[in-house]
Amino acid sequence: MDFIKKILVPIDFSDYSKNALKYAVQFSKNFNAKIYLIYVVEPIIYPADFSMGQVAIPSMDIDLHERAETELKNLAQNFISSKIEVETIIKSGKPFVEINETAREKDVDLIIIATHGHTGVEHILFGSTAEKVVRKAPCPVLTLREPIKGFQFNSKS
Repeated sequence: MDFIKKILVPIDFSDYSKNALKYAVQFSKNFNAKIYLIYVVEPIIYPADFSMGQVAIPSMDIDLHERAETELKNLAQNFISSKIEVETIIKSGKPFVEINETAREKDVDLIIIATHGHTGVEHILFGSTAEKVVRKAPCPVLTLREPIKGFQFNSKS
């Protein structure tokens, strides 16, 4: 049973997503699968004066992109055993769109994503990236909600 060769793990640097990564690492060991770590930078848009509409500030996006790249590489080193093949990906845009696009581009077999468990008004206002990924994903999606049943977290193993 080795039909899972590529696993995509969206990261937003929250503890939820780090725990999802730890889970994905264990999962990938069982299937000898490659892990793709993806972080999506949402472009920062500032309302300019009304005659010009909205203006994106590219220099800040570049800075965020570089910081994200460093953080993602650190995460990969700290959480993923050197026996597991890993690739880090940084995209700009709407997270659920970029996650699903990347899943298509890389032809991944599974997406493992954390849900943040937003409820009530927060959920109505923001919805959930995980929920939107599930609805539009080109492959199966495993959503993890804390606490993850029967799962013990230990660092890099």
